[in-house]
Amino acid sequence: MRRLADVVVVGNGAVGLSVALEIARQAPELKVSVVGPAERTRAASVAAGAMLNCFGEVTTCTRRHPVSEARFAIAREALDLWPQWLAALEEDIGGAGAAAVRASWSEGTFVIMSSSSGRIAGENFAAMCATAAEYGEPHELVAPEDVAGLSPRLGQRPLRVLHLRREGAVDGRALVAALERAARERSVKLVPATVRSLLRASGGAVSGVALEDGREVSADAVVLAAGVASGALARQVLPPGAVPPMLHGTGLAVTVKRVNTGPRGRHVIRTPNRAGTCGLHVVPLAAEDEQYIGATNVISFDPAPGVHLGLAQTMMRQASEQVDQALAVAYLRRWMIGTRPIPLDCYPLIGPCSVPGLLFATGTYRDGFHSSPAIARHLAAVLLRGTAAERDGPFAHFAPERMPIETMSVPEAVDDTARHAADTMHDQGTRMPWWLDSTPLEEWARERIRTFYESLEDPVALPPEMVDPQFLDPAAIETRSVDLLRQYLRAARTHHGT
Repeated sequence: MRRLADVVVVGNGAVGLSVALEIARQAPELKVSVVGPAERTRAASVAAGAMLNCFGEVTTCTRRHPVSEARFAIAREALDLWPQWLAALEEDIGGAGAAAVRASWSEGTFVIMSSSSGRIAGENFAAMCATAAEYGEPHELVAPEDVAGLSPRLGQRPLRVLHLRREGAVDGRALVAALERAARERSVKLVPATVRSLLRASGGAVSGVALEDGREVSADAVVLAAGVASGALARQVLPPGAVPPMLHGTGLAVTVKRVNTGPRGRHVIRTPNRAGTCGLHVVPLAAEDEQYIGATNVISFDPAPGVHLGLAQTMMRQASEQVDQALAVAYLRRWMIGTRPIPLDCYPLIGPCSVPGLLFATGTYRDGFHSSPAIARHLAAVLLRGTAAERDGPFAHFAPERMPIETMSVPEAVDDTARHAADTMHDQGTRMPWWLDSTPLEEWARERIRTFYESLEDPVALPPEMVDPQFLDPAAIETRSVDLLRQYLRAARTHHGT
């Protein structure tokens, strides 16, 4: 059976639903369909803490390169858009649906510089403060005792606390449900199914999608917003090496129920992004006694069967030690595992490609939920108007067909990754004797990271989080992941002529 649509969005997470909703708002005469499985197994959106953080995500790399600046510009645009985006969403759904979204909103983010943090977290905290001051973002340094719900273990009291007044969070599950309802109100067709393949017309253009149950949906345009699944679909129609591979960023989160443990505040408490991973974050949920805890990110070429027990243990221990001791006696309500879509260079894939009728809205790493209003507005403009002004903005840096973006040289990447590796060891409990600093750890890691890069034959500079800790074992150089990386780099250099 074949359905007809003007636009098919593949993916029913925050980005996909937002893109479809914005198209329907701007062009109600178009038939828009969203295809995605109802259960959303391991989808990033329904496992996310859904922090609306822009300046809270700043690191020392944010201002390092024009492409990093462009991604930051998109995050700033989204930060400005969220109030009106939520207001428009409430107008679309009204009543109880709007109340659920409002109840899940948390105002303000407190970024804590823990006394147990490593150097990189400290450097990122300083970069965050400097960037907020430069852009005139409302912020202030506050005393730890003035933050409701911040009650760390003795000896873990934060060195500094930064309050970002405009940043906060929403309940990811509540917002996805609201987006679905708003899409239906705007006559968007929601198709609960999984896309098996992309359909091609005789001239090579993408002409729709084929579903796993045998149905087909024809369309003039297809938007890939299916997270990590987008990579496999793109490979069906694009040559090897055309688009950076999409890796799986597996993360664990838990929700907990507090019982007679005092106030917790209606705000986010988080740490800066740390060595090779995101910051620890504790987020309030709609129910007064429930909170969300997240922090982990393990990147792999193949889907991971889960999250390492040691990472789960570290996350929950650090939350109760660095944020609130009362979390240690809270009740676990739910475990959630989600998979972030992460291109090899960690930059998003946004916009059209060389195959007519195919557009990308994926590869957003940790920025997808926060940036979804800006991405939706951009994709709608490209689809409906294709204006040069839209193509020349910050999104122009993230064309899907590209060599991996390099913001440093390979030797610089080796040094940077060695620093991150040493900091990660510190974060995981490694302690040096008093007469040594972290230099021996960095030197040990540097030699092994250099060996890994040499094994790639003709490498590109990768972000530190892309160099899996297992690569510090020389025997890991011959793993499937490294072999896939070599194959991709050869294909990419052939395809792009570099």
